[in-house]
Amino acid sequence: MKILFITATRIGDAVLSSGLIAHFAKKYPGARFTIVCGAPAAPLFESVPGLERLIIINKLPLHTHWLRLWGMLATTSWDIACDLRGSAITSFLLTRNRIVGAHRDETVHRVIELGRLTNIEPWPSPTLWISDADRKVAKSLMPYDGAVLAIGPTANWGGKQWPPDRFAALALQVTAADGFLPGARIAVLGAASERSMAQPFLREIPSERLIDLIGQRLSIAAACIKHANLYVGNDSGLMHVAAAAGTLTLGLFGPSSEVRYGPWGRHCATVRTPKGFKEIVLADGFDHTSHQSLMEDLSIDTVYTALEKLNSKANNGGEGEPSERPA
Repeated sequence: MKILFITATRIGDAVLSSGLIAHFAKKYPGARFTIVCGAPAAPLFESVPGLERLIIINKLPLHTHWLRLWGMLATTSWDIACDLRGSAITSFLLTRNRIVGAHRDETVHRVIELGRLTNIEPWPSPTLWISDADRKVAKSLMPYDGAVLAIGPTANWGGKQWPPDRFAALALQVTAADGFLPGARIAVLGAASERSMAQPFLREIPSERLIDLIGQRLSIAAACIKHANLYVGNDSGLMHVAAAAGTLTLGLFGPSSEVRYGPWGRHCATVRTPKGFKEIVLADGFDHTSHQSLMEDLSIDTVYTALEKLNSKANNGGEGEPSERPA
């Protein structure tokens, strides 16, 4: 059984699609996978069981990257060719079963949409495959003798970024002597290129409390997040990694839709700005090219209350508000 799986360039969308791979691996024991994705997400797929080939797709002028990719795939007869990018490439491949994610339903969560596309129920929950080597590195980076609060203060667009100094104030409040995670260490995560975004956060956290994981390889970051007690962050790829890791996850939303892209799982919750997604993006003067934060009206108290509620429910044997919305 040979399965071709073409997924997203961005980390978040790639994570949300990972449940399909897990489903195929379980349904077809011994299947051999060729996975095509963007470079940012590639580390998350390196330890997929049955991985035969991992192809990183880099965009080329005039969309010639698709022609190049076709040349890599055309000599194989596929049992399943699943293209979540919605391209025409599978039409020119020999395959017994073709799945193309061409349509988008913005009214339902992406995981539900993928489940409907492939006729999978229950919905295919995102999955992580973490290697022993990455676990070993994570163990050297994370303390295991106490609680850890993980923070994701960056995002791929400034409009979705809650001010980093508020993340710092939140982290210090949560881990204070009278907070609900007293004395916990504070881990901060993000891409190496995002260090400047996180600098206002880093300046506020005492060095003896800080675990600086910015710039760590994505698969190592995932292994670290898995051992945190809580994760709170902007709507980003790392938020979806945290949810897939099974860590209690609170996602912060403003100019993006929690209905469509909230962290997936009953151990997750979201909190958003007073204004709804459409109220923000359809407002006069909205500029999607601006990197000014559109999250400034989300208060620290609101986020603290939501995070404390999520933590309390988990500790009392309950769960956060489910992200698995009904079909």
